[in-house]
Amino acid sequence: MNIDGTRESLPQGNGHGGHGGKTTDTIWRPFAITSTRSSTVCVVSVLLFVGALISTQMLDTSNFVGGLAQVPLLSTKSKGESPKKHRQQIEVPLDCSAYELTKSCPRSYPTTTDEEDPDSNLKATCPEYFRWIHEDLRPWAYTGITLDMVERAKATANFRLVVLNGTAYVEQYQKAFQTRDVFTLWGILQLLRKYPGKLPDLDLMFDCVDWPVIKSIDYGGPNATTPPPLFRYCKDNETLDIVFPDWSFWGWPEIRVKSWVPLLNDLMEGNQKMGWDEREPHAYWKGNPEVAETRQDLLKCNVSDQQDWGARVFAQDWKKESKAGYKTSNLADQCLHRFKIYVEGSAWSVSEKYILACDSVTLLVQPRYFDFFTRSLKPLQHYWPIKPNDKCRSIKHAVDWGNTHQQEAKAMGKAASEFINEDLKIDYVYDYMFHLLNEYGKLLRYKPTVPQNAVELCSESMACPAQGLNKDYMMESLVKGPSVTSPCTMPPPYDPASLRNLLSEQENSIKQVDEWEKKFWENQKI
Repeated sequence: MNIDGTRESLPQGNGHGGHGGKTTDTIWRPFAITSTRSSTVCVVSVLLFVGALISTQMLDTSNFVGGLAQVPLLSTKSKGESPKKHRQQIEVPLDCSAYELTKSCPRSYPTTTDEEDPDSNLKATCPEYFRWIHEDLRPWAYTGITLDMVERAKATANFRLVVLNGTAYVEQYQKAFQTRDVFTLWGILQLLRKYPGKLPDLDLMFDCVDWPVIKSIDYGGPNATTPPPLFRYCKDNETLDIVFPDWSFWGWPEIRVKSWVPLLNDLMEGNQKMGWDEREPHAYWKGNPEVAETRQDLLKCNVSDQQDWGARVFAQDWKKESKAGYKTSNLADQCLHRFKIYVEGSAWSVSEKYILACDSVTLLVQPRYFDFFTRSLKPLQHYWPIKPNDKCRSIKHAVDWGNTHQQEAKAMGKAASEFINEDLKIDYVYDYMFHLLNEYGKLLRYKPTVPQNAVELCSESMACPAQGLNKDYMMESLVKGPSVTSPCTMPPPYDPASLRNLLSEQENSIKQVDEWEKKFWENQKI
């Protein structure tokens, strides 16, 4: 196995200063006074002094700092109009006492969001990867989603989630591996706490297993049926599953991985412990090689008496780590190498975001699967592509390139960690969930109803009886109360030409690396 700032949405300055790119003209100009009669000087001085006294009555003194105007000088306030105040964050703690008495969900949580913050018009446009929501839902863009389609997705689903008037109901079909289903549902409940009353009624099936199962080939041709909508954590180019943020954003207690906010803070602090120049000039990977042949193949790239491919790879013994309390598996302590390797497991791996956060150059073994945010990663900007069928030679070339092009390598590592820290902060994870579920809800062609075997679910029913790390991670990831701002603005879908260009640029960057690598090995033979 191997966060709050608001994105800038104001226009950039044009070199003239001002706010949001606008120029504030200077209104005070020096008078040129000629050396004529002294009486003229006196008269002009008196007039200026009187004029200044009159003018100050018209100016809004709140716009002055040290006597100099900083913003437009004339007040635009009407008499009796009070300035707009920022909304205050309302905290609504869990009511475990009431839950223990009634064993039912409290009804005290706000069901709507109050008037928006006056600065909400400055909210950012969502990151680029949100545009893939449109692509993931495209199979149902013209047909909509019927009850029959949803029920056909039950075959492999772990649970069915229904949201009616902001209340969640869950019908469980089969238990997920470890606590994947628990923390996925917990994350959805926190979304409902963050944006109460903003989501439409929903009815969806969720599969917590790694491998996507809705194959596009099964739903092609003139007589094909519409595919069933099924949510999961990843997909590939041959499947139609709908990708959703994974459970580990709210914690992974089985291996002591914290929820995203404290963990991301730890990762950013870990980056400060050792500068890129001081780090080991090798590529590092640690994980479970037993889950995939591609990982077993990676082990061949480890240093030996005969060959040094520039890689230091380690097989993780999870049983041994568990007994030792995972003391050597702290993610924040693994940013000690200039290069870190990402290789898929049985499918996509949650470790990718932790590796990208490390300031090291991510050597990404070209993946088959992708999750909700990785489709915006760009080769040679956020990562260095590694050939899946020639890993060792490809890693050797990447390490050699990075150690001889250190400024470029450092910039690549920094771009990746900034992407994780800024574009994958928890607010954007929630906003992605919001927009995905909102767009999905618009496609429903029926009124959802509560399934016969479903139970109502709320934060109290999950967290109050929880114990140990499960409870710890739930409490540290609990949304304190309704958000004071609206979700980020959803970007438009890709048009066919722009999508082709995006994919072509990524492909060309990978081809460029292939050409460099070919020349590198040709030169080694000279």
